[in-house]
Amino acid sequence: MKIAEVNSFDDLMEKIKEQDRSVLLLFKKGSEQSECSLKNLQELKDQEIGISVFTADVSHVRDIHEKYHITSVPVMLEFEKGRFINVLKGCHKPDFYKSFFENAVYSARAGREGEIPQKRVTVYSTPTCSWCNTLKTHLKKNGIRYTDIDVSRDQNAAQEMQRKSGQMGVPQTDINGEVIVGFDKTRINNLLGIQQA
Repeated sequence: MKIAEVNSFDDLMEKIKEQDRSVLLLFKKGSEQSECSLKNLQELKDQEIGISVFTADVSHVRDIHEKYHITSVPVMLEFEKGRFINVLKGCHKPDFYKSFFENAVYSARAGREGEIPQKRVTVYSTPTCSWCNTLKTHLKKNGIRYTDIDVSRDQNAAQEMQRKSGQMGVPQTDINGEVIVGFDKTRINNLLGIQQA
């Protein structure tokens, strides 16, 4: 995986316009969370992930975060053919970034092959939550790719989850921006096109 720096909004747009999927990490050098995010991302540099990865230090590049109304860093912005589609806040572990990238590549391939692209699915969970495990098993059994965020280890993600739903309970599932609190199997199946057995 190659990580390239961008120097401006125009530079970013030029580099990502032809890419199926690309991500940009906005960070601030010297900030603990930003350094964490950058370090964890760089741990993946020897892996082949099939997505273009860019970085920009907001101390020097001042026109990108304003365009997307970003008020805190680190954040990762996800793009599809140059169009902004998703934001991921805070520092995450290398395995989380790898899963996030794999999900983005899978979605891009599905769209290219003429299939209906799978919706973006994020599960907010904790390791001790039995309903969380039931939900994840259900998604796996039905071939649904998802990003799993352990909110017991990631305070930023826990705050983001609460901001989206107004609730702290888990599991919570974000399906293309629609948040479902708890394991509401019928609603999840309807949103993801899973046939009821």
